[in-house]
Amino acid sequence: MRLVTFTRPGRVRQEIGALAADGAVLDLAAVEPTLRGETMADLAGAEAAMLMRLRAAIATAPKVDGAKLCAPVRPPKNVFCVGKNYHEHAREFAGSGFDGGAKDVVPPHPVVFSKPHTSIIANGERILGDLDPTGGLDYEGELAVVIGHGGRGIVRADALGHVFGYTIVNDVTARHLQKRHSQWILGKGLDSFCPMGPAILTADEVPDPTKLVLTTWVNGEQRQKAPVADLIFDIPTLIEAISAAITLEPGDVIATGTPAGVGIGFSPPKFLGKGDVVRIEVTGIGVLENMVG
Repeated sequence: MRLVTFTRPGRVRQEIGALAADGAVLDLAAVEPTLRGETMADLAGAEAAMLMRLRAAIATAPKVDGAKLCAPVRPPKNVFCVGKNYHEHAREFAGSGFDGGAKDVVPPHPVVFSKPHTSIIANGERILGDLDPTGGLDYEGELAVVIGHGGRGIVRADALGHVFGYTIVNDVTARHLQKRHSQWILGKGLDSFCPMGPAILTADEVPDPTKLVLTTWVNGEQRQKAPVADLIFDIPTLIEAISAAITLEPGDVIATGTPAGVGIGFSPPKFLGKGDVVRIEVTGIGVLENMVG
């Protein structure tokens, strides 16, 4: 299933639906009333029987006219992000001059930082480029993991059993701010700097996430393409590392890192400007597309 969060015309209350192959939003609660009032984070922590009922509901769920997609989930805390997690990107970042003096080109352990929930926007919403006055706006297409049943001390062997599904994140970055402050949240956590969506592809549809492929275009020019198999630290390793002493909760999001081809990887850098469109696609999930406003 591709699950979405949406609003109806003239309404502010968010609801859970499914995304059909033609892009239509299906009203799951019309067939499964127990879904009314629930959030995607609630659903992420639900028992498997609920997901089975939703799969059955898709067959007869009506389409929602004029539905507007929201970010698919609002995590219970900051979005966990992973830096330098593809070999080629780690090298291009180390050679860019924006790495803030890090000693290791390829990190020996996961580099984890966070983006506040106020940075999250939906597919189609505008990236507020004017919030970066330094002119170093960059994109990073990423596969993101949505946690289902959480916990602390999750071991690698059990980690994929804690995954609810997968979505797409654009880890938008103000590169000069990132470099200026050494730590990354002030360069990456600005409002609108975490586009997310369009949907969550449930984990049962992804028996092997390493088979997924991520591709990023800017204004129609392909900039990034890599299989998730190229991650330095794979998804089970990331879940184990983060949950070692931080409790993961249903709806938590882990953005797994970006491949080579970001703006600072070019000479000269290809930073984003007003009107530029970033389009990110991951196999089976769909397309996340946002314009710089």
